[in-house]
Amino acid sequence: MKGNRFFNLIPWIIVLLAVISISSVLNTPNIKRLNYNEFNSLVDRGVITEISVSVANVVVDVRGTYKEGNETITFVSRIPNTEQATNSLVEKLQTSGAKVTIVNPYESNAFVDALIQIIPFLLFGGFAFFLLTRMNGGNNNKAFEFGRSKARLEGNIRVRFDDVAGADEEKEEMVELIEYLKNPKKFVKMGARIPKGILLSGAPGTGKTLLAKAVAGEADVPFYSISGSDFVEMFVGVGASRVRDMFKKAQATAPCIVFIDEIDAVGRQRGTGLGGGHDEREQTLNQLLVEMDGIGENTGVVIIAATNRPDVLDPALLRPGRFDRQITVSLPDKRGRHAILKVHARNKQISSEVDLEGLARRTPGFSGADLENVLNEAAILAVRDQKDVIEMHHLDEAVDRVMMGPAKKSRKYTEREKYLVAVHETGHAVIGLLVEEADMVQKVTIIPRGLAGGYNLMTPKEERMMATKSDLMAKITGLLGGRVAEEIVLNEISSGAYNDIERATNIARDMVMSYGMSKLGPIQYEKSGGNVFLGRDYSSSRNYSGQIAFEIDKEVRAIIDGCYEKARELIANNRPLLDRITAALMEYETLTHEQIMKLYNNEEALVQG
Repeated sequence: MKGNRFFNLIPWIIVLLAVISISSVLNTPNIKRLNYNEFNSLVDRGVITEISVSVANVVVDVRGTYKEGNETITFVSRIPNTEQATNSLVEKLQTSGAKVTIVNPYESNAFVDALIQIIPFLLFGGFAFFLLTRMNGGNNNKAFEFGRSKARLEGNIRVRFDDVAGADEEKEEMVELIEYLKNPKKFVKMGARIPKGILLSGAPGTGKTLLAKAVAGEADVPFYSISGSDFVEMFVGVGASRVRDMFKKAQATAPCIVFIDEIDAVGRQRGTGLGGGHDEREQTLNQLLVEMDGIGENTGVVIIAATNRPDVLDPALLRPGRFDRQITVSLPDKRGRHAILKVHARNKQISSEVDLEGLARRTPGFSGADLENVLNEAAILAVRDQKDVIEMHHLDEAVDRVMMGPAKKSRKYTEREKYLVAVHETGHAVIGLLVEEADMVQKVTIIPRGLAGGYNLMTPKEERMMATKSDLMAKITGLLGGRVAEEIVLNEISSGAYNDIERATNIARDMVMSYGMSKLGPIQYEKSGGNVFLGRDYSSSRNYSGQIAFEIDKEVRAIIDGCYEKARELIANNRPLLDRITAALMEYETLTHEQIMKLYNNEEALVQG
């Protein structure tokens, strides 16, 4: 704190010195410089009132004042140094009544003279130093402290395990760390070595950072937080210096937790990509590996890292003795989503009629961050409607906004476009109602959102760990239902099925090339290429022949054609159901699950939701 106060005073000190210097210049009287003849003329006239004479080796410097009418003028001059001239000068001045002072030039204050000379340089240097200390901003912005760690020490962590919902198994894995940080002797007595590092991997928003903070909060230990990108700078060696400094601080405050977020920024595999590796990042990674090896067993320093790209990490980082334990933080299931919603609903004013469990059922694939965003959007909508509590229709709208964006109510359809969209969306809904393995229809709307003219909200009847061939075929059939409905009802097709066809084609190709669900047998013809480096993409080669590529295309087409024909048969045989739902969509624009089931059961009374 004292150092920060000093640096805050620097600009004021500079301003004060500048004001003093300017004032001294402004207050200095005007000095008239006289040549030798002009000076002799003043002496002869006897108008000089006061003079100081400084005799040097070659010249005599004189400084004084003289009267010019009622005005007193200060002057300086320089005359040759001869003994006769100097004596004559002094006699004349004394005779005229001038006050004469003889000054020894070698007795002047050298320190004051030098200080006067260097004040401008001090001012310039101080201003430059002040600018350098503010160039980087933040607390670690001093010009010569690049090698200091940027890890932030967070104290008084208030997050507890009760605040982390939907990750029960992950919390069980972390309980051991809390016990170790609280009572390490118990593990030492048993001869157990606590993991030096724990890697949390999973999709974005699943709560990896929150889980790490909860461990620190439960154990009540210092929590150092840093991002992987904070290590890497443009200067080679700075990252390694920061790693050393971070571990030095951690060992000085053990027991503690060091949390490295997005570790893939610094922990990528070495020597990959076009043109080789990245010197600064690789040196930083090498230093991180060395420092983790240097942590003694059960010393009280635990490294927790988080990433959603574990596949790109260097193998040396993941070996036992460094990151000993890898924990996958998965997307929550229905029970987990319900628990997460209850946690985030603590500080919200929610109506007693709101069904959070039903909301959890409608949001498969949502992460904890998505669910928190849903409740926040619902709260904003309630404020916009000037309501005192969040109601269910606010939550329904919030789910739609998070998934597809806000409704574009100002976009106007022509009647032909509106009918086409209604037919398309009804085609998806009919397949969902008639195919056993298909997802369940929760909501159908023809109100535009994002880039979509309308959409179906369809959720699995029950959440599964893996998909069967029947599940995938039913999904493809459902995706093609909109295109088939357009063709049957309107005898026309549109570009609205673009995304449906893309997704259906990708599923069919994966079935053939990755899952072995075709006549080509259980052979994988393609490895996942989503998480590879650019250099590997260029150096990879196809591991199957041209004949096999032809067979793959045939099998993909066979799957798509089979699902298309099944969708055509179902929709053609249930045309009255399609027409009923289409007419209701044209009238109400949005249908809920309950309304769709009434239409499915041929109930004429449609209750507006």
